[in-house]
Amino acid sequence: MPQLWFFISIAFSFVAWGMVTARYIWPELRLRKRADALRPLLILHSFRFIGLAFLVPGVVSPDLPSTFAHSAGYGDIIAAILAMIALISFPGGAGVVIAWIFSLWGSADIVNAFYQANRAGLLPGQLGATYFLPTLVVPLLLITHGLGFRILLQQNIPAVKESRHTA
Repeated sequence: MPQLWFFISIAFSFVAWGMVTARYIWPELRLRKRADALRPLLILHSFRFIGLAFLVPGVVSPDLPSTFAHSAGYGDIIAAILAMIALISFPGGAGVVIAWIFSLWGSADIVNAFYQANRAGLLPGQLGATYFLPTLVVPLLLITHGLGFRILLQQNIPAVKESRHTA
């Protein structure tokens, strides 16, 4: 039964973050130039260093499978570093290239973490204090990776200026 509650929490998080994204995040980002639209997403992902908590005894259960913990922890810190490098590389072309590398690595890292957790038979209680990462943070990270890919695939068009109409 704990597995069911765990997956329900993840599903609700996807729905809630999806609504926040559709209502507030995407309407703002879609009007910006590529680098300006990617910056907030990269800033969010620069906090992925928090995944190192999977490696801290006492924060997670001693029974947490080490293959999962190492893969998730080190994968997240690499994603955070790539996000930060992309941020400091903007507005030049190198920033876009590094944003692509980050997006590919970061999304693959999350998919790999799900795979490793499933393969190792991870139980929600083994996550300890890091339970909030897959149930609250990871859905937002996956959604923003999707937005990042959408932005990267679009042409770099100037921001749309709203025209003012007087009555």
